[in-house]
Amino acid sequence: MNEAQVRIIEHASQLPAAVEASPLDGNFFHSSRLFRLAAQTPRQKPFMAVAETADGQLLGQLLAIVRYRASWFPPYFFMHCRILGEGSYSQECPNRNELFAQMLQVIRNRLGSKVLYLEVSNLSQKMFGYREFRQQHFFPVHWMSIHNSLHSHAPEERISQQMHKRIIHTYARGVVTEEVSAEEDFKAFSKLLHHHNWLKPKRYIPDDVFFRNIRQDGSGRLFVTKYRDRVIGCSAVAYSGTNAYLWYSAFRRKSFAFVHPDIMTIWHAIKDSHQRGYDHIFFLDVGLPFRKNPFREFILRFGGKPVSTFRWFHVSIGWVNSLLSWIYRD
Repeated sequence: MNEAQVRIIEHASQLPAAVEASPLDGNFFHSSRLFRLAAQTPRQKPFMAVAETADGQLLGQLLAIVRYRASWFPPYFFMHCRILGEGSYSQECPNRNELFAQMLQVIRNRLGSKVLYLEVSNLSQKMFGYREFRQQHFFPVHWMSIHNSLHSHAPEERISQQMHKRIIHTYARGVVTEEVSAEEDFKAFSKLLHHHNWLKPKRYIPDDVFFRNIRQDGSGRLFVTKYRDRVIGCSAVAYSGTNAYLWYSAFRRKSFAFVHPDIMTIWHAIKDSHQRGYDHIFFLDVGLPFRKNPFREFILRFGGKPVSTFRWFHVSIGWVNSLLSWIYRD
């Protein structure tokens, strides 16, 4: 695609007017809004590849977010980069795969060996960019994606009668899920989310600044599930186009098993998205497609559709990338 000129944006002040106006296809995950949210969050730095014609017409944009990860125990420090989805494109873009590859290459050139690895996930189609990823020496890892349709049937019609009765009974016991509005609820949301995930090394939880801003910006909503005024579950839902995305969640599953905090938290996210008119709700980071995956099986109880997909990785250390490419060869 010779007519496309790709450049990297590192500061919000450099964003072109066309990018500032709105995402090309309503995609929040490649928008100027998420760029600004990431830029304001400690330990995150956004890089946006912008593809334009010679006369300045916007063809596509691809947002990559570098995350700084560190721990005292076990001691480590590294940076990794994540791209959610394949980017946003104008209707005039003749070949999305080709332009995606061009923007991805520019991002890789800019980051170089500064990041330990680059991850591209949540692609709309399993085989999107397969040839282009291979040409840039990415390797695929089989992953599982789940989404619930909200437009054709009510959520109650997609769950079992037993599940429905359990939800009704738990509501009757006094469990409620509310949108975070008070500072006390936000602190409880943050505490539970970090505590729930601190033993999961791959699970990256952003700084509180990110969650405060995403709520104030209107790009998403935070929810807490309560029983007798104690927070027993929480979730963060983002909105992109006509879809909702359950981005983060946590539950006090063992301490309050008798009131099913996991079920009630996920159920409210689904119901709330349905009531707001979204077509689907997607569950991010369901996990690897192991034969036995408890979290995947749990999410499927809400009537969702499982879809096999790829996550693509590139490690900046050459021999490690070659070894992993051989291990995860198709």
